[in-house]
Amino acid sequence: MNPRKRLLLFATKLGYQTRSFNAAAEKLGVELAFVTDRCRRMDDPWNDHALSAHFESPETAARDVLEAQRGLRVDGVLALGDRPGPTAAYAARGLGLLHNHPVSVEACRNKLRTREVFREAGIPVPWFRGVSLNAVPEPALLGIKYPCVLKPLSLSASQGVVRANNREEFAAGAARLKKLLESPEIRATREAHLDQMLVEGYLPGSEVAVEALLTEGTLRILAIFDKPDPLEGPYFEETIYVTPSRLPDSEQRVIESALRSAVRALGLTHGPVHAEFRLNEQGVWPIEVAPRPIGGLCAGALRFCFADGEEEIGLEELLLRHALGLPGGDAVREAAASGVMMIPVPRSGVLENVEGEKSARQIPGITSLEITARARDYIAAWPEGSSYLGFLFARGDTPAAVEAGLRAAHAQLKFTLTPRLPVEHPTGRRMS
Repeated sequence: MNPRKRLLLFATKLGYQTRSFNAAAEKLGVELAFVTDRCRRMDDPWNDHALSAHFESPETAARDVLEAQRGLRVDGVLALGDRPGPTAAYAARGLGLLHNHPVSVEACRNKLRTREVFREAGIPVPWFRGVSLNAVPEPALLGIKYPCVLKPLSLSASQGVVRANNREEFAAGAARLKKLLESPEIRATREAHLDQMLVEGYLPGSEVAVEALLTEGTLRILAIFDKPDPLEGPYFEETIYVTPSRLPDSEQRVIESALRSAVRALGLTHGPVHAEFRLNEQGVWPIEVAPRPIGGLCAGALRFCFADGEEEIGLEELLLRHALGLPGGDAVREAAASGVMMIPVPRSGVLENVEGEKSARQIPGITSLEITARARDYIAAWPEGSSYLGFLFARGDTPAAVEAGLRAAHAQLKFTLTPRLPVEHPTGRRMS
């Protein structure tokens, strides 16, 4: 009898995405061991036996994980999100498992370093500068040109990303980004480089996302998502992903070639890859290449089929099969078109009520609606925000039908958000 396979799953928190992986693991008879950055003082409050790790110190965290796993079987490693990636890479290296090199993963975590790697490899990048947020220098002295984009070095989901069209907008954007990075919520993450930002030239054009899988250096494209809504700023909250792409096959091949060049330059070799590209008359520009799967609940937009066509599986099961060397890791995406809408946050506020859910679910092609924001919670809009109100999923015969269904369903939804009342400090000073 073959022993039960066991996988270490690194994640910043245990939520919707980890539950999907847990369901896939139960189906496969695989044991998941969770590694999260929850407080070590909490005595397994969710009864999931998760290991606690400080992802801001990846080598130390990996060493702690390896010590905790001493004498236990570990057949594979996966990381969800950006922050756990380096720790997972160091742990996999210590276990002798196929994975990306920690140096490569660390390079993907730092937007400035990623741009430097691409430039050194001759991959198209806009002009860029690393700029201190402590006493921001005069833009003209740095050779800043407009329009440009200001970005934190390590946050994800476009949090803190701002477009500036002139000196005044640059100064306002830098001040806003500095305030965000100095907030207690961000400081609590202990991320590195919270006193710096990346400034780069704004790239006009459309945008696509690519989901791919590396197997010992061989890249396989799982899906190319069109992003039909323009992402022109001043902030860059994403909304709709639809696949298969409606771009000509020739252009999709150029995107695939660009991704191959990017992962080669970064030194990525094994595991999931999520990438974002800007497309314009000057070519294909990599915005982000990350050694992780698509985030949040968005993986629900992808279904894969085995060669016999008798069963469909989700992305989570595909990645588990791949990481553990189980049959089926080569399953291909279904023939139907599919898509997801990350329900945007119209303005910051306390979520009071959601209306129209039943009507939204009745729109043809809609397969699921998940409201993930909780009532009475404060929801921040972009650029400070990074969490959506929820997710809409659709399937159909064509990408156009999927997009139309998502937009029609979203039109049925009404979110009531009220301003957060200021809190009075004991000194009498009012705080927002």
